[in-house]
Amino acid sequence: MMEQAIATYREEAAELLAELETSLLELEEHPQDDDLINRVFRAMHTIKGSGAMFGFDDIARFTHEVETVFDLVRNGKLFVTRQLLDLTLQARDQISAMLDASAGGPPADQATGQGIIDGLQLLVPHSGGAAPAEKEPARQEQPKGEVCQRTYRIRFRPEPQIMLGGTNPITLLNELRGLGQCEIVTHLDAIPLLTDLTPEHCHFYWDIIITTCHDLNAIQDVFIFVEDDCDLKIDLINDTCDTTSATDANYKNLGEILVERGDLSPVEMQKILSLQKRFGELLVAQGVVSSSKVEAALVEQQQVRQARQQQANQDTALSIRVPAERLDHLVNLVGELVTVQAHLSQIASEKDDGDIVTIAEIVERLISELRDTTLTMRMLPIGSTFSKFKRLVRDLSTELGKEIDLETSGAETELDKTVIEKLNDPLVHLIRNSIDHGIELPEVRQAAGKAAKGTVHLGAEHSGDSVLVTIRDDGAGLNKEAIRAKAIERGLISAAAELSDKEIYNLIFAPGFSTAKTVTSVSGRGVGMDVVKKAIEALRGTIDIASTPGHGSVITLKIPLTLAIIETLLVRIADSYFVLPLAMVEECVELTTSDVAASHGRNLAQVRGAMIPYVSLREQFGMTSNQPEIQQIVIAGVNGMRVGFVVDDVVGEHQTVIKSLGKLYRDLQGISGATILGDGTVALILDPSMLVRGVEQMEQQRSE
Repeated sequence: MMEQAIATYREEAAELLAELETSLLELEEHPQDDDLINRVFRAMHTIKGSGAMFGFDDIARFTHEVETVFDLVRNGKLFVTRQLLDLTLQARDQISAMLDASAGGPPADQATGQGIIDGLQLLVPHSGGAAPAEKEPARQEQPKGEVCQRTYRIRFRPEPQIMLGGTNPITLLNELRGLGQCEIVTHLDAIPLLTDLTPEHCHFYWDIIITTCHDLNAIQDVFIFVEDDCDLKIDLINDTCDTTSATDANYKNLGEILVERGDLSPVEMQKILSLQKRFGELLVAQGVVSSSKVEAALVEQQQVRQARQQQANQDTALSIRVPAERLDHLVNLVGELVTVQAHLSQIASEKDDGDIVTIAEIVERLISELRDTTLTMRMLPIGSTFSKFKRLVRDLSTELGKEIDLETSGAETELDKTVIEKLNDPLVHLIRNSIDHGIELPEVRQAAGKAAKGTVHLGAEHSGDSVLVTIRDDGAGLNKEAIRAKAIERGLISAAAELSDKEIYNLIFAPGFSTAKTVTSVSGRGVGMDVVKKAIEALRGTIDIASTPGHGSVITLKIPLTLAIIETLLVRIADSYFVLPLAMVEECVELTTSDVAASHGRNLAQVRGAMIPYVSLREQFGMTSNQPEIQQIVIAGVNGMRVGFVVDDVVGEHQTVIKSLGKLYRDLQGISGATILGDGTVALILDPSMLVRGVEQMEQQRSE
């Protein structure tokens, strides 16, 4: 049980660290935003409190030091500066390293952690360090010697199972005692009979009256990581800073207090008072209020309670945390069902039995819905990845001496979690290139009539069964002459070669290609864009580049929504079956022996007046059987070009469950996986991009 709780803490801490980083970057843009300051403080408070509870004492101690500084920010005694944010972001990274170390990773550098704490202490006023650079704004302060004392009434009723998660309610009560004068009353009326008692459950609840100089946030922070596991009510019942009530020595009578607490209903109170005389009647008899006003007060009380309860019910999010491995296993099982369903449909068509056909159609419909639902469960908004790049842009622009804003759009666009994970590294390379090669230095931009601050825009949108991810910058654009000169120098093209802009831009994807004149920590080592292209092609995606000199560049990635089950086109060559991704297929046309003879040995076919190059898959895979008189050309879009793939026959559309190949076949060029057909036959999944690249390499070797 404890191991499961620790694993849950690690997951929640990772989420809180991501939220902390996002909040800090937003706080840099809006340093006076109290909500952002509270979000930062609460994230650190939760990490600290939960860490101490589950034995992560080093994380709790370190986070406490950072939290203490941000408590000063929250109370207006310290102000948000660039230096404070830099140190807090470093502290966030240090906590992440400590968290990784607890899971078996490399140990976190203690010297780094101590340096962060020392740097934060220098920012604290009256601690021997420098005061904040910003001038403190005027504040409403109490006269010297006076301190605001607030009294709160708290009803803390934890769920019976709260201790099973590692929470000790006594720890929370002791933390409250540290905030001020505290009186605690324990209620025992919920303890069941001995025969019904569960020793691991909490059967107590408490009323707490606390007088403190702290505000409501400080009290709420005590319960911040158990607020979903308890019934908690906090009421401000006295405030010495409120002059209207501070001088009033009288307080509510016993009936009012019990009613406010919810321990006594107005009806019950009236019933007791009616033994002598009704409470309302006493009020009316004294001429204090009219009977209608008493009734209105009771109606108001009931209405407000109902409204608050309804709102609380609406705000309660019903969700469940499921390990990613279980979802992956579920997707695999659904994939097996799709294969079995294809087999069932094939048997039904062969038997020609109406009942079996009907059952097969029903099963096909149900499995289709199950497939869509299962894949949707693995969908995540890509914004979770976008938010990580704000930190990258901030740190890299500082390192390079540039001023850059990162803008995002389409953060709600959803992709399979596996795709998002594999998309992270390519996006890092592309954004780094935009910042290093694209965006100019501030003085260069101003000399060109641009704003000193550059912009990198990261966007996503759905396009059919794919997602388009664009990285756009307003920098100098790609230097075609520099790219061409470098390609000639490296022997990638001849000096006399005539290339279109698109072909020139695609040269940057060559392995080891770089136009940087000096090697830096960011670029110049010739590693990056070739890795990006391979990663995108491994996702069965495409990459396209457009650039305008002086105005910037746009890189567009087209990525499939999921990698588990895809729609394909099933084709046949001799007795072997292959599938091509349907999203890349444009059309199918016939290729006769006379068409082949007319091309004079060149793999070109004329399709409605346009010459289309094609790849003979029969030749590519070394199949020696006799080819039919009429073959089929499957024309697909590959890297912005139309390329044909010649097969014997086009069988039709097919729902393909992707199976990875074994280690022995991992490096097969042009094959990205396999699938099982309804009759148990294995069909190989073709990778059009790799097939075209292989043919181009063979042609280049022949020419040499």
